[in-house]
Amino acid sequence: MLNIHNLSVAFGGEYLFEEISFMLNSGDRVGLIGKNGAGKSTLLKLLSKDTMPDTGVIASDKEVKIGFLRQDIDFEQGRTVLEEAYQAFEEIKELELQLDDINRQLTERTDYESESYNQIIIDLNDVTHRYEILGGYNYQGDTEKILQGLGFLRQDFNNKTDTFSGGWRMRIELAKLLLQNNDVLLLDEPTNHLDIESIIWLEQFLKNYPGAVVIVSHDKMFLDNVTNRTIEISLGRIYDYNKPYSKYLVLRSEMKAQQLNAQKNQQKEIQQAERLIEKFRAKSTKASMAQSLIKKLDKIERIEVDEDDNSVMSLRFPISVTPGKIIVEMEGLSKSYGDKHVLSGIDLLLERDGKTAFVGQNGQGKSTLAKVIVGDLEYNGHLKLGHNVQIGYFAQNQAEYLDGTKTVLDTMIDAANEKTRSKVRDILGSFLFRGDEVEKYVRVLSGGERNRLALAKMLLQPFNVLVMDEPTNHLDIKSKNVLKQALINFEGTLILVSHDRDFLQGLTNKVYEFKDRKIKEYLGDIDYYLDQRKVEDFRAIEKKEKNPESKQKIKNKNTDYKGQKLMKSLKNRLSTAESKIATLEKEIKEIDHELLMNYDTTIEKPNFFDNYQKKKKELEELMKNWENITIQLEELA
Repeated sequence: MLNIHNLSVAFGGEYLFEEISFMLNSGDRVGLIGKNGAGKSTLLKLLSKDTMPDTGVIASDKEVKIGFLRQDIDFEQGRTVLEEAYQAFEEIKELELQLDDINRQLTERTDYESESYNQIIIDLNDVTHRYEILGGYNYQGDTEKILQGLGFLRQDFNNKTDTFSGGWRMRIELAKLLLQNNDVLLLDEPTNHLDIESIIWLEQFLKNYPGAVVIVSHDKMFLDNVTNRTIEISLGRIYDYNKPYSKYLVLRSEMKAQQLNAQKNQQKEIQQAERLIEKFRAKSTKASMAQSLIKKLDKIERIEVDEDDNSVMSLRFPISVTPGKIIVEMEGLSKSYGDKHVLSGIDLLLERDGKTAFVGQNGQGKSTLAKVIVGDLEYNGHLKLGHNVQIGYFAQNQAEYLDGTKTVLDTMIDAANEKTRSKVRDILGSFLFRGDEVEKYVRVLSGGERNRLALAKMLLQPFNVLVMDEPTNHLDIKSKNVLKQALINFEGTLILVSHDRDFLQGLTNKVYEFKDRKIKEYLGDIDYYLDQRKVEDFRAIEKKEKNPESKQKIKNKNTDYKGQKLMKSLKNRLSTAESKIATLEKEIKEIDHELLMNYDTTIEKPNFFDNYQKKKKELEELMKNWENITIQLEELA
């Protein structure tokens, strides 16, 4: 499908990767891993042909369609969710415009016997046939299924895209990509803005995807559940194994151990040969043997052990001044967005030095309450910050606020004050921005590098309370561990919004679960919270809440009987609709054929065009009805 041969890319005279080669075939689900800045996003841009390599080629089969989910998206304002999702069907939408134009001409024109009128009929048949082949009668139903799978509700479909957050707009872009029937999917951090329920749905979709998928992600569980192959970019080389992430790590470790043992044994053999050479050189009778050993040594191919890139950022959050005992106090706090009530009657008291986790599904108000605390949102009710409270805030989309036209160094200098300006280069160095890297423009940074820069920028302002909303998005696994250790060592007060159990483990001492506009307190760490919920992880909570078997199975037999009766009724209606659709499609096809073969006699029939249009309209209504019944059946199942 795709053949990548001797691909090289260099920045500032240094190779990001050099002469890498691999193949992508149908059914490959590749996890592309490596530390931030290793070249993962760059490789995706090369595969999508957004950029060109310095050397090497990417060969592909003819007409291979490649879909790319970028980290940065740009929507045209004014479109609704459905209208934006329909952009996935460019040819179908063009054909619809052509059909509208043809039908308008048929109703307006009366020159039935002219050559141009006959051509319109031929065009109508051709366009209709192409429309059917492309799935023109099904694409709307398919779009709604994908959007619902990614967490949208039906009432969201007609809302404007610019009323949604960046995370939800990313979901629309992902929906468009999944609807396009691409041969190759390139997904750059697809789970960053998805809640657990949507991640589980996406996992199932990708498992059944027939084409090739390349995924950049730092979600270990997602990679293990979806991928069947791992490619790691490290120090300009790639390591390619047909194993999901966790199994790849084990295999890579075993192979490195084998390399070390083989290298040690080879070194022993080389040292023994060198001793013999020195011994034989002094004797004329043994000189030929010494020469023979030297030639043998020269031919030995030295065993090399794969290097690991162990460079990690250095992070420490200093506390500014000691605040009062009470950090934040709220009573009866509520927040709504128009008619949508997110939080209602919240009572909360947070004390100094506490480390608190906000958990729950997306849309339950975690980020909203964090924004209320830092003063970014208005609210109803009472909220009071304590004495000397200075808040540092890391938003979920913090990296989006960075100016792409500035360099890394200028970004930091502009954010610094007189006291911190002299520390800018030291701070950047601790976040792995060293040497010429500080002169890079923000727009060329990877998602992980932008997050590192946003974290570095936070250190330029004093704070004693740290509010962080999904700070691990885009961070590689090593950087996550460094951030976690820095938060453990932070002597101030921490409020953390996250759905990453590995990250939260051992980090917080209090958990608030957000659900149904309320919050529930758990006085313990994340493991205590999960133990109280009697599950192993957040995914299990989602599955448990969705799975009817985890609730009271069925209240009574009558409820079960009603469900079966409704299911049977819907199936009967579906069968009837399918039968009528088949009959109408056959009739319309016969009329189209008759028009082509006996045009003059056909159009003379009484009310011919009215009946013809009536049949087509009836078919359209039947198709909509069929889609609605199908959706009801799926929801009932």
